[in-house]
Amino acid sequence: MDETAARAWVERECDVPRETMAKLDAFADLLRAENEQQNLVSRGTLGQIWLRHIADSAQLLRFAPAGASWIDLGTGAGFPGLVAAALHDGPVTLVEERRLRVDFLRRAAGLMGLEVEILHARAERLPPRPFKVISARAFAPLEKLLSLGTAFSTQKSLWLLPKGRNASAELAALAPSWQGDFRLEPSVTDAAAQIIVAAGVRHAPVRLVGKDKRR
Repeated sequence: MDETAARAWVERECDVPRETMAKLDAFADLLRAENEQQNLVSRGTLGQIWLRHIADSAQLLRFAPAGASWIDLGTGAGFPGLVAAALHDGPVTLVEERRLRVDFLRRAAGLMGLEVEILHARAERLPPRPFKVISARAFAPLEKLLSLGTAFSTQKSLWLLPKGRNASAELAALAPSWQGDFRLEPSVTDAAAQIIVAAGVRHAPVRLVGKDKRR
């Protein structure tokens, strides 16, 4: 899939109106310009922003319930959170700890005319608050990500975690104390990449069985 095909895929599969596509184009232009000032995305992907970043984020909409509250942890340059805010019909919250990236996110949201909550904070320092969808891309290893995200989850929360080509290995290495319904979905932008989709995620503490023989 090239840039033209990726843009067409987003417009078609997400049923995006022309004015919203224009806003996403403007966002892509702003990202290219800002990347000269701060390293928002890899320079090698600047020629593939629609494929590597926008479409890669937009594909998560396939799994998100309509109107659901959504939190994106470690949003960075706005992926997937700012794209979700542009395409999703529910409230979206972006969490980012780096000030310069928060400044960029606010400018990008203003340019796109988005009503989105942008929190300048470390995820672990935010007070608990439930969301129906939790996403994160290239933010933290799976085990740490689940630990951070439980402050925002309920048993009904849906986790959408693009994990690239290491998704299967990270899921296989997850400690048995983590319980829930986990599955892998293929990425439409990279045949070798996968998305972890999970529900009912909970951490069950390990219990020691047997008598304490210490004296």
